[in-house]
Amino acid sequence: MMNRHSPLLNALLSPAQMGHADQMTIEAGTPGIELMERAGRAIFDRVLTAYPDAETIHVLCGPGNNGGDGFVVAELLRQAGRTVRLSTLGSPDDLKGDAALAFRQWRGETIALHPADLKEADLLIDSVFGAGLDRPAEGTAAAYIIAMNHSGAPILSVDLPSGVCGATGRVGRDSVHADETVTFFRKKPGHLLNPGKAHCGSITVADIGISDETLEKLGVTSYENAPGLWQAHWPGYCENVNKYTRGHAMVVSGGALSTGASRLSAVNALRTGAGLVSLVGSPDALMVHAAHVTSVMLKPASTPQELKELLSDVRVSAAAIGPALGTDAEARKLVDIALSCPPALTLDADVFTLFSDDPPALFDWLKHRDRTCVLTPHVGEFKRLFGAIPQDSNRLDAAREAAALSGGVVVLKGSDTIIAEPGGRAAINSNAPPWLATAGSGDVLTGIITGLMAQGMPAFEAACAGVWLHGEAGNRCGPYLIADDLESGLAEVLEEDSHDWSMSDDE
Repeated sequence: MMNRHSPLLNALLSPAQMGHADQMTIEAGTPGIELMERAGRAIFDRVLTAYPDAETIHVLCGPGNNGGDGFVVAELLRQAGRTVRLSTLGSPDDLKGDAALAFRQWRGETIALHPADLKEADLLIDSVFGAGLDRPAEGTAAAYIIAMNHSGAPILSVDLPSGVCGATGRVGRDSVHADETVTFFRKKPGHLLNPGKAHCGSITVADIGISDETLEKLGVTSYENAPGLWQAHWPGYCENVNKYTRGHAMVVSGGALSTGASRLSAVNALRTGAGLVSLVGSPDALMVHAAHVTSVMLKPASTPQELKELLSDVRVSAAAIGPALGTDAEARKLVDIALSCPPALTLDADVFTLFSDDPPALFDWLKHRDRTCVLTPHVGEFKRLFGAIPQDSNRLDAAREAAALSGGVVVLKGSDTIIAEPGGRAAINSNAPPWLATAGSGDVLTGIITGLMAQGMPAFEAACAGVWLHGEAGNRCGPYLIADDLESGLAEVLEEDSHDWSMSDDE
């Protein structure tokens, strides 16, 4: 049995990996038709739970194994007394393998699809393509999808909404907009990546009997961001702890009229558990900070040399630079100093503009540091360092390539934030609410990540934890939050949940 803290619980499988898992399970002695029947049973159970009053159900089946799952659920629903209408894409005579076996179990009528019929259904089951389509739907298939979307009936998709790419989240011109999706064993990247994410509705992951040992053989490198991915590194509290052992984080401030961003970072680094946090900047900037903070310390540094002396202190364990720093030559000197000093480092905001004319210079710094840096660009800032993400690419691949190129952990921010490390691991975040899109929100994230690295969390795990905590804090605050509110949401999440992340399997 898999350890309840295993990152593999949060594994994401590409369609090819899922196919490999199916094949290994079949080779180990489970017939393919049995896996199909388990999948159909899982969909059937979900229909009974989520749509108990749906009496007339139209099941639309494709020519592959996704269609086979639909045949199984159609027969189960028929046996349960529901009125089931079943339409197939193509002739049932052309079905092969397990899909053909599943169709032979269907005891009802197979009818031609007429869009008007769908308007009479209480529920549609989309079992046309699932993850088996990696190109835009065309012809009759597109007509099926259009008819479903215009029916007005709720749609439950099997595995993935038809037209959504399981590997990338890309959608064709015609893709099903599902109210709910039932998938099997593990989610796929397409469930979490935009724009496919918006097509899936609520997602249920069903167990169809594929073993943990099979999962361990797949070489998983993609994960859904959740506590199981990073809780083994959670700093927690212990009996002999003091503020010095919990780390000292420094945040470099902008000028007197640009202090808010760095202050948001500093306060949230402290809230996340760093033992000490200092704001570093010119005396006039610190006078502004002094009117707003009490627990955060203030350290004057008017020159790059003074900043170097502060960051060279062995007691400083992490630092952040970039939020509202400025984009002039003096700001660039400060970033160069920070990159040359030992603390773990989070880079954000103006750093990406400062190096936009010479990204390799930044990458050279990152690759020669003893500790991995975290970079937190939104898509516009990402473009300044790495170029625009091509239309035929996807954010997951782009983040991985950027991490490998730069030598840092890249946090590509968005509603489907991706965290990627140079070695190839990547996580997709799924808990962020849309109201996090507000000024200062990213500065809060920078502080959370810096606070976690100050306490000794490795860069990738600190970035993943920071992004997840940021999302949860936003959920606690609710709509119309402003960035200042996130500290209270973060405190609530940490108070309620952090004890669970520190528990061992024996507790």
